[in-house]
Amino acid sequence: MSLKFESMTGATTPLRLRKPSWKDPRLLIGLLLVCISVAGVLALVNSVDRTTDVYAAREDLPVGTELTPEHFRIVPVRLGELEGTYRTVAAGLPDEAVAQRMIAAGELVPDSSIGSPDALDRKPVGLSVEAPLPAGTSTGDRVDVWVSPRGEGNEYGEPVLLLEGAEIFDYVEEDSALAATQSARVFVLVDDETMPSLLDALSNDARIAVVVNAGMR
Repeated sequence: MSLKFESMTGATTPLRLRKPSWKDPRLLIGLLLVCISVAGVLALVNSVDRTTDVYAAREDLPVGTELTPEHFRIVPVRLGELEGTYRTVAAGLPDEAVAQRMIAAGELVPDSSIGSPDALDRKPVGLSVEAPLPAGTSTGDRVDVWVSPRGEGNEYGEPVLLLEGAEIFDYVEEDSALAATQSARVFVLVDDETMPSLLDALSNDARIAVVVNAGMR
């Protein structure tokens, strides 16, 4: 195909349209932009569809539980921005790993909940209470522990809050063999700093009251 161009002298000069060449920089730039666009879309799709195998607890795992693969099931999840927050199967479990906090059944296992026995700064202490705690109270719930020091005779001093929001390690209701009354024994996790005060109260027959902390339950 050609076009005719008339010069100032009146002569007609044919103009021919040139086929685009692969060496045309505009064509190369266009192809490059298309490739970049396609690569970006593919990367986005792959990132959305990518799943990571992480551990989920098969059952409640109280603080101090020695963790083994049998305690967990493997769940593929899309972590997205939470990458690095949960324990992946690829990372595995460290030797002599223990639960640093209560891990509930079905919960994805955070990295922060796994540590070594030396890292535990809380230990369970058993407390007897005269009346059972509210129905539904169980491992992992939080309670406040109040202590009334023993005074003269059968008198006791004003109750003092010794532990606020202590985590329940175990809870057992007990039936009295002599009457239809019930009592309970609750094991709470106590840190090393508070342990001497609580043991002192127990050894001196202080009155102990355990109250569920509804705000932290």
